[in-house]
Amino acid sequence: MDRRSFLSVLALSTASVSLSACAGTSSTDPQAKKNSSGSGEVTELTWWSNHPGSSKDIETEIISRFEKENPDIKINLIDAGKNYEEAAQKFNAALTGSDLPDIVVLSDVWWYNFAINGQIANVDELAKEANVDLSSYVQPLYEDYAYDGGHFALPFARSTPLFYYNKDAWKKAGLPDRGPKSWDEMDKWATKLADANPDMQAFGWGDAVDYLGWIFQGPLWSKGGAYSDEWELKFTDPKTIEAVEWLKKVTDEKEGYSYVGNDMAMEFSTGRAAATVLSTGDLSGITENAKFDLGTAFLPNPNGDGACPTGGAGLAIPAGIDKNRQIAAIKFIDFVTNDQNTAYWSQNVGYMPVRKTAMELDEQKKFMEENPNFKTAIEQLPDTRPQDYARVFLPGADQEIGGAFEKIVTNRDDVKKTLTDLEKTLQSIYDNQVKPVIKK
Repeated sequence: MDRRSFLSVLALSTASVSLSACAGTSSTDPQAKKNSSGSGEVTELTWWSNHPGSSKDIETEIISRFEKENPDIKINLIDAGKNYEEAAQKFNAALTGSDLPDIVVLSDVWWYNFAINGQIANVDELAKEANVDLSSYVQPLYEDYAYDGGHFALPFARSTPLFYYNKDAWKKAGLPDRGPKSWDEMDKWATKLADANPDMQAFGWGDAVDYLGWIFQGPLWSKGGAYSDEWELKFTDPKTIEAVEWLKKVTDEKEGYSYVGNDMAMEFSTGRAAATVLSTGDLSGITENAKFDLGTAFLPNPNGDGACPTGGAGLAIPAGIDKNRQIAAIKFIDFVTNDQNTAYWSQNVGYMPVRKTAMELDEQKKFMEENPNFKTAIEQLPDTRPQDYARVFLPGADQEIGGAFEKIVTNRDDVKKTLTDLEKTLQSIYDNQVKPVIKK
């Protein structure tokens, strides 16, 4: 069963979705409001954002551009939280009342929960009514939001993990100016890095809140493991256990060379770690804050079969607002993500341009030539693959997975037992909320 088929089936059982999967419901009928023609001219729109990649200033600039071209419409940019989870929880809470935003940032593990509950609008239908052309979006990124014959968000802050490294530390260790080709090679390099740079760790991992569950998919895949094979959970597979045992080993305080931090972008920028894996969305901030020569590389992948997940967030429109606001909102999203603005966004924050035509802009070509670190994410796209079902389709699974890894690396919990318990938890979610629906 593919992503679209699963989501279509799951829509039949929205009552079983837990609060962690956004079970809030509007106090009014969202379908009735979606089909209402509304009345009055739209003069104001509200955008809820967690400002991915510390991008508030960039968002504000894009808003000013929109208001200059559309002087009769004011955009209110509202802080929705410090991360995607808080933004989704704020939106979930708002669904119990009538104070809804017009545009909301929703991440890869949150948008579909609102879609299956009928709480965000089909952007294909709105684009048609608003005469908005969606054909220039990067197709794989656009298709990430496919459900029930339509699409329920549009690409905005889209990312992949990148391997970031401190070129100065690399040079001191006598290493080649590139990322490691495999994690085995990183293991060997770590000793040289530690000897040459005694005041820093060779590598740092983000914690559960810093998306360890997302980031670790790459190393796990490159070592032959997986979270799942479609709906067959793989946490107790020998290859998965072996890969997580490796994570535990390399984070051991005495024998390892890495650690788990709670703000790796800041810690790497200040020189606590010689290397890390973070989102492309962190690139602009690290480039600005780092006091050393920065390098970026593909995720280590000796197999050449795709060991990098995509991620990030899109922009969605609530179903429970009147049609005039929805039409105005889709036009605003179209503007925010047009060629010039997605290029500006990418250059200043680090996320990938979401329009394929943006790459043809002269200023974008020049920027990529002058800033090769920003080019890495674009060149790595052919090495990406869809995320495992277990992380993105099971309610609350992302934090369950990241939390289990934290227990292993921080508390030194037994790997096999922890992963067995994790698999039981996620299997229960599948059995109770997904499997009965699929059988129907």
